[in-house]
Amino acid sequence: MKNTFGSSVSITIFGESHGAAIGAVLDGLAPGIPVDEEFIAHQMDLRKAVGSISTARHEADKVRILSGVFNGKTTGTPITFMIENQDQHSRDYGELAYKARPGHADFTAMMKYHGHQDFRGGGHFSGRITAGIVAAGAVAISALKAKGILIGTHILSCGGICDRSFSPDLENDILSLGSKEFAVLDDSVKAPMTERIEAAKNNGDSVGGRLETAVYGFPAGVGEPWFDTLESMISHMFFSIPAVKGVEFGDGFALADMFGSEANDHFRSCGSTACTSTNHNGGILGGISSGMPIIIRTAVKPTPSIYKEQDTVDMRDMSDTTLTIKGRHDPAIIHRARVVLDSAAALVLCDQLALRFGTDWLAAQN
Repeated sequence: MKNTFGSSVSITIFGESHGAAIGAVLDGLAPGIPVDEEFIAHQMDLRKAVGSISTARHEADKVRILSGVFNGKTTGTPITFMIENQDQHSRDYGELAYKARPGHADFTAMMKYHGHQDFRGGGHFSGRITAGIVAAGAVAISALKAKGILIGTHILSCGGICDRSFSPDLENDILSLGSKEFAVLDDSVKAPMTERIEAAKNNGDSVGGRLETAVYGFPAGVGEPWFDTLESMISHMFFSIPAVKGVEFGDGFALADMFGSEANDHFRSCGSTACTSTNHNGGILGGISSGMPIIIRTAVKPTPSIYKEQDTVDMRDMSDTTLTIKGRHDPAIIHRARVVLDSAAALVLCDQLALRFGTDWLAAQN
């Protein structure tokens, strides 16, 4: 099982949903980068379950930093983030030890780990493991912001209700999302989206949606052609997040229906560099950043834990059976996932910048 991502700046995740603790180890960050524990707590709050549109499992998610930080700054050695699990209801999963929940990793985990996996709450496959990514990502987000690079994600659609896309005033759009518990750019769509989530919940069901992530201020020339393209590295990380089933850059699949004359982004002079009059390609050309905003859209499937009776198999003898899931589950995770994408993107971009400009670049003064 590979639990580490990154080459120069890397993150390793650990723990299970119902184990003693979860967390992450962030390695390779330059020494001297400020670590704002209040900002880490703020980011963790954005990931928490809130109100009737989230699970009833409420964890404090207080982050303990065990190593790698001294006097409020990184030391250059591995930073260990630990988050204790305190609100587990493991008894809710007793009946599911051998029943594969549709849409979950129960069957594939059984095939790979031969029954030795911790099945409670999804174990190591649980979305709860993303808490460590958010803790580590908060440090990465702060380091990028100090270099003039901003990251923001909003709910582009949920249950068929759509938000507006990012505007040309991208910097202010991103800044406006930072304190929003329900991250939409057009506040008028919050109520219908939450109503759609609550309606699904009341029907024992769930909904998914799409997230749109923007990176502002990222320099040109970062990434590699072919196998380590900037797109492939971001996609690799994003597809590691539970429930993500699709990633596109810029206009993505819509480009397939355009003429080249429509899809091409025309270059023009922008002082000492070049920029483009449009951004259909989402800020990446030939696998390398162009200096234009990086735009990523991510498809998040409906939460697989629903309260309707479903067909499955008993994995002890592969006989047909049914199950009805009990316990506490999210009718939608998209509003909680957006801070995970911000964090995941920041970790990838820190790694790519360190590979391009050197490890100390992130700590250097502008």
